[in-house]
Amino acid sequence: MTEIASKRKAADKAEKTPRGKAKKDPKAPKRALSAYMFFSQDWRERVKGENPDAGFGEIGKLLGARWKELDDEEKKPYMEQAARDKERAEKEKKDYDNKKNDSGSGEADDDDED
Repeated sequence: MTEIASKRKAADKAEKTPRGKAKKDPKAPKRALSAYMFFSQDWRERVKGENPDAGFGEIGKLLGARWKELDDEEKKPYMEQAARDKERAEKEKKDYDNKKNDSGSGEADDDDED
């Protein structure tokens, strides 16, 4: 009885094939970066210089701790960069979607006529 049950489980697993991720369009616009990411880009080399033996995870922890220590005035330039980048990303996404819909809608109309 256990052999049958185990064979069924194996068969069920075999039927559930992973679908995989859809291919991402290489022409798609990049997402906006957060204020923290701009801060990290700016400070990563300094933190590495101060802690040459630190690994990737450790540097991330140190950057996170520094970010928490900053007051709102010190975070302001990074917040402004993030806001500008968000506007850029939204504009690029809108343009990309419009371009994609324009080229895609012509093909869809041809299929309906057949």
